[in-house]
Amino acid sequence: MKTPPLPTEALMTVTGLPFPLKAKGKVREVFDLGEHYLIVATDRLSAFDVVMPNGVPGKGILLTHISLWWFEQAAQLFPTHLVADHANQLKRALKGHEHLIPRSMLVRKLQPLPVEAVVRGYLAGSGFKEYKKSGAILDHKLPAGLLDGSKLPQPIFTPSTKAAEGHDEAITCARCSEILGEKIFRTVHDTSIALYQMGATRAAQAGVILADTKFEFGTAPDGSLVLIDEVLTPDSSRYWPAQTWQPGRSQPSYDKQFVRDWLEAQPWNKTAPGPRLPDDVIAKTQALYAECLERLTGA
Repeated sequence: MKTPPLPTEALMTVTGLPFPLKAKGKVREVFDLGEHYLIVATDRLSAFDVVMPNGVPGKGILLTHISLWWFEQAAQLFPTHLVADHANQLKRALKGHEHLIPRSMLVRKLQPLPVEAVVRGYLAGSGFKEYKKSGAILDHKLPAGLLDGSKLPQPIFTPSTKAAEGHDEAITCARCSEILGEKIFRTVHDTSIALYQMGATRAAQAGVILADTKFEFGTAPDGSLVLIDEVLTPDSSRYWPAQTWQPGRSQPSYDKQFVRDWLEAQPWNKTAPGPRLPDDVIAKTQALYAECLERLTGA
């Protein structure tokens, strides 16, 4: 997969398409093409659930290429939402709007499940904060003495509800099973662990640690489950350089942690509007996303 040249200006919103806008998320915009949905990844960047006033040029292109590459790998384990003959169908759908092809996916219309499937292989972020309080993450009791960044004995499934606004809420596996039903819960649980292990193995081969990630699933009209949204991107995952991994401190990261760290040092109350990101933060973030793509996919 060859990555096209990145733009010099950030695409903050999608204009000019002759399709109805179905949904607008923090980063992506979804258009209704009748039989399928068109998902376009902008260059918007969100942190602490706030979209920053300026974006990262080409971020949507890098995210899309990483996700498409992982969807190819994931398809060996589980059905995905990409339409058949994706590249050619996408070209036909975006005729006259070819500049959007590198940041777009054409997908089947599915009903998303009301939970996010989070898998953790290492202790970090909110998981580490919870562990310090209780020695566990939700219903997963963990060994004593773990540090920030420690590898867990085995990957654990820590789902969350999906909030339309604000923060998602972490829930126990038992609560997730109540929401989804035991059969669907078991499939989501087992598939998520398998997908994480696939990603972690590939990342390790590239000198990268996949600390944690989230997946989303949807149901087809026949009731079958399908992997949707994005897969193992720096926006949905926590990636660390293996060479610098050292438990007991915050790890250098390929995700948005660089931006979060800068924001934490600003006089900002974490509500909209966010502060404008300086050029050096934008450039560093773009470089981290590009390096993650190159390491994982060889692009």
